[in-house]
This record gives sequence, structure tokens and C-alpha cells, in this order.
Amino acid sequence: MNAKEVTDKILNEAEAEAKAIRLESNAKLTDENAAFSSKLESFKKDTEDIAANAGAETLSRMLASARMDSKKKYLAAKTGLLDDVFSKAADSLRTLGDAEYRSFILSLLVRYSESGSEEVIVGRNETRIDQKLIKDANRTIAGSKGALVLSSDKADIDGGFILRKGKVRVNVSIDVLISQTREVLEIDLAQELFS
Repeated sequence: MNAKEVTDKILNEAEAEAKAIRLESNAKLTDENAAFSSKLESFKKDTEDIAANAGAETLSRMLASARMDSKKKYLAAKTGLLDDVFSKAADSLRTLGDAEYRSFILSLLVRYSESGSEEVIVGRNETRIDQKLIKDANRTIAGSKGALVLSSDKADIDGGFILRKGKVRVNVSIDVLISQTREVLEIDLAQELFS
């Protein structure tokens, strides 16, 4: 499975997850709107009494504060849902089968290697990025390139790798890939989830 297929698979899973979350979010929103409407009715009655005594300005401030609190809670819920979607996408990448993971990593090595002679630093618990995979990457890169070396140094990453050449490092860890993908897709997913 190539990187595009893996990415498409992850995006399809994320879209399915987003759809399920959107349905759940809409149900929760309906419930919250009903509860909010009930509270609002009660609040209106109380504020009518207050307004009679304190005037229209006090009522306006109280309603604005209640609306602001409600918007803050709703925004926090949206952010939590997006965090969950991207966390599940990262978990999907980390738990790919060995063949899919190795194919995915091979495509990333070829894509992100600029000179072909970088050191490949993996995570402390990484077992699937090994000498054989590095040899496969070198054969794929070929030509004047194709001299990647598996470093004995280990990084504090969970999946993916870091390419190092001198003082230059390119972080291709799963967390960084997900973060970059999130930046690109967050606006589209937010519109899909909450439209």
C-alpha cells in the first residue's frame, strides 16, 4: 500500500469518524438546546423581575454573559471532538500492519530524504524500521543518492523517524505528520463536522 492509499484510507476513516461524531454532536446539541431553552425561559422570568427593578441595561448584560458562557462551552466541545478525530488518526497510523507500515515509512523516506545520505533516527521502541527497510529505501533512491544509514541514536518519538544530516534535522514522526495534516484539514473538517 503506497503513501497515497494509506493517506486516503486514513482520510476516509477520519471522514467516517467525523460523520459519526457530527451525528452525535447534533444529538447532543439538540439536547443542550432544549435544556438551554428551558433554562432560558426560567432565566427570562427571573430577568423580567430584575429588569423591572434594575432596568433594561442590567438585563442586557446578564443575557450577554449567559450567551458568552454558552458559546465558550460549545467551542470547547468542538475542540474536543477535533482532538479526538486526530488522535484516532494517529493511532491508526501507529497500528498499521507491518507490511503497510513499512511501505508507508519507505515512501516517507524516499519523499523526505534530500541528499539520500542522512542518518535515520527512530523512536526508542521502534522495531519495524530496520536495516532491511533502509536498504530498500536506498535501492529506491538509487543513483548518486541512496546512502541512508540507520542511526544508533534514538529519539523520543512514537512512530515515524527523524532524518539528520549534520545539524539539520527533518522530523517525520507520526505526531508531526498528523499535526501538519491537522493544520491543512482542520478548517474543512470543522466545517464538515459542525455545519
